[in-house]
Amino acid sequence: MKLLYLTAGAAEMYCGSCLRDNALAAALMARGHDVMLMPIYTPTTTDEANVSQSRVFFGGISVYLEQNVPLFRHTPAFLDRLWDSSAVLKLASKHQIRVDPTFLGEMTVSMLKGSDGYQRKEVDKMIHSLKHESRFDVVSLPFALLIGLAKPLKDALGCPIVCTLQGEDLFLDQLHEPWKSESRELIRRAVPHVDHFIAVSEYYARFMAQYVGIPSERISVVPLGINVGGHEARPVRTSPPYTIGYFARIAPEKGLHVLCDAYHRLCHRPGVPETRLVAAGYLLDEHKEYLAGCQRRLRDWGLDGHFTYVGAPDRQGKIALLQSFDVFSVPTTYADPKGMFLLEAMANGLPVVQPRHGAFPELIGRTGGGLMVPPEEPESLADALHSLLRDRAHAAKLGAAGAAGVQAHHTVDHMATAAERVYSEVAQSC
Repeated sequence: MKLLYLTAGAAEMYCGSCLRDNALAAALMARGHDVMLMPIYTPTTTDEANVSQSRVFFGGISVYLEQNVPLFRHTPAFLDRLWDSSAVLKLASKHQIRVDPTFLGEMTVSMLKGSDGYQRKEVDKMIHSLKHESRFDVVSLPFALLIGLAKPLKDALGCPIVCTLQGEDLFLDQLHEPWKSESRELIRRAVPHVDHFIAVSEYYARFMAQYVGIPSERISVVPLGINVGGHEARPVRTSPPYTIGYFARIAPEKGLHVLCDAYHRLCHRPGVPETRLVAAGYLLDEHKEYLAGCQRRLRDWGLDGHFTYVGAPDRQGKIALLQSFDVFSVPTTYADPKGMFLLEAMANGLPVVQPRHGAFPELIGRTGGGLMVPPEEPESLADALHSLLRDRAHAAKLGAAGAAGVQAHHTVDHMATAAERVYSEVAQSC
């Protein structure tokens, strides 16, 4: 099959959606499919070989200028190329900019309007470029926030459109009104222009069917998969010091503050073995004060020196760090539809403790690799962590089950097989 796979770049940040899209595209290429992985907004950042194209559609600078300055909605293509180049976009990506919520809402609505939005010129440039390609069997959109492209792409290219669902609600629910409601309504209106949807978990298929009115029969689930190369389950340590690990983006919704609270409760219990808390993950400038707040709370609890933040390591560093942990937890405060960090932890034989919401019940249920606790209950989280630190045999059993479960159900090959089946059925039926 010939597939056009759009993926939204997240500048310098390691992004779970980018990592998933890149891994899936690479696996489909390895199976002999002709896949064009095309970045939107900025070049993508991955911790594996990047198989995306060098050209970027809807360059982030152009999108910003066209949203704010009417003149730039009509500038000629030769001028646009000055700021649409990968080199300029990469340079701009190195500078984090706080985005005004009003601007964010207005731009989201504009992008969802597709050819009727302020970025119409970008739609036309994309279509002009793609018309020079031989016909695609399927065009895949990375998430519903770009569903405004479904109709113009389908009309111009004459091929079916598939849209992945992988966490849009977290972004949409953070928009201010009236843009939040308008964005959801625009997505609902565009649903008929998409031939099929792919959800990254059973939970998210059910959720999005209700959230934006997608008929459930038009959603297939393609569970997440990871490249297990390099990941290896290590023997479980049976003597302290033990390390409780966190590896995800440093942001309030990922729940590092919940883990810190649980750690403080754990450490003040009698008979708890020597422990430490280590966190890693991408940190935006806007969340530096959040991290500092977590550190201050630990100091106030008398735990100065127990916590270390080690940044955002590359793939090799990530695996080494995961293998240095003894227990793993990312206690998100929202219902996470993906949980790729959970698969990576379990692939290294780590027993995990997660809140009972989002995709976590199905991932842990399928692999048997950990324990679940009620969301945002630090005392319950401390109980579960304590049980795994005290009963190392049980921790080892869970870790081994998780590693075997990832190998059996959640490799990138499993993901590619499921996606391949969906794309083939869609291509044949349209």
